[in-house]
Amino acid sequence: MISWWISSLQLVELFVSSLVHLAYGFYIFSTAVAGDLSQTFSDWIFKPNLAAGLRRVDSEKSTTVDDLPPIVLVHGIFGFGKGRLGGLSYFAGAEKKDDRVLVPDLGSLTSIYDRARELFYYLKGGQVDYGEEHSRACGHAQFGRVYEKGHYPEWDEDHPIHFVGHSAGAQVVRVLQQMLADKAFKGYENTSANWVLSITSLSGAFNGTTRTYLDGIQPEDGKSLKPISLLQLCRIGVILYDWFDIQWLKAYYNFGFDHFNMSRKKIGIWGLVCCLMGKSGPFASGDWILPDLTIQGSIRLNSHIQTFPDTYYFSYATKRTRKIMGITIPSGLLGIHPLLFIRVLQMSQWRYPSDALLLIKVTGMKIGGTMMEHSTPYL
Repeated sequence: MISWWISSLQLVELFVSSLVHLAYGFYIFSTAVAGDLSQTFSDWIFKPNLAAGLRRVDSEKSTTVDDLPPIVLVHGIFGFGKGRLGGLSYFAGAEKKDDRVLVPDLGSLTSIYDRARELFYYLKGGQVDYGEEHSRACGHAQFGRVYEKGHYPEWDEDHPIHFVGHSAGAQVVRVLQQMLADKAFKGYENTSANWVLSITSLSGAFNGTTRTYLDGIQPEDGKSLKPISLLQLCRIGVILYDWFDIQWLKAYYNFGFDHFNMSRKKIGIWGLVCCLMGKSGPFASGDWILPDLTIQGSIRLNSHIQTFPDTYYFSYATKRTRKIMGITIPSGLLGIHPLLFIRVLQMSQWRYPSDALLLIKVTGMKIGGTMMEHSTPYL
């Protein structure tokens, strides 16, 4: 009887959580569309004056390699870069303040590895090369999006870059720097860690986040999904979104799985069935971002990442919890987004299952205790 009640409560929580996330996503999308329509109407009315103003501004601006190093802002999970979702800005309009502030649009759900590869070619230009071995192992195309002109093609050791990563974006930058040090980009044998001048982390999920388990990742392996969970619904939605391949919709927002070729034009109905059954696609191979954000996934990533003496590192850690009588709880209703409040409460009380084993232990990370000090809700 008790187990039945627990199952019922879990289903209710899943329904409410799914509804809230769906409503919030629709709100963001509709806001972007409304903003675009408003901007189009405004441009149509004030077009002559606007064009003159733009010509004047362009004539006053001049950027060369001798200017200050650019600042690249890297978004987190479900994030987006400049050009997506109309006029909305993930970083509160920071890219509009200065031409040297760049906000790349990376796959919102693609793996840390794939994102790092995309970020390199976004800056240098050319066609994204995910690597032959990795692509074969993960079951996707080796080559992806083409950048006709890089956003900072002169990037090298003499022209390094400042990187700022939010949430999962911070780990993307660290993996990219390691790739540069390992000379992992074919045709670019002169790369080095010194191409990165500084890395600043904003709530970086370097040690993973326990929210991955709350949303549906199995804590036993940090990769597979629970049969009934929020991430299962997310998986189905993403597969259908990519399969229908509605171009104007994907121009607004893209999960970044184009290199998996899940479009209906390429795989047909049977391919869709295979993806939904977990036999193919990113969710079958594990080449997507959620496994990278588990504690196990972060351990694997961190075991191959170094810090380098000529790079400045700084991390802004955030905290929205407090302890009362030894119990960790959210710090209050104010200051925590309603979408995240329940998850923060759940994360505060989460404990690693006693019957689940970690193959590797991280120094200073208490297995079986609260993980709030080591993780952040992904955004």
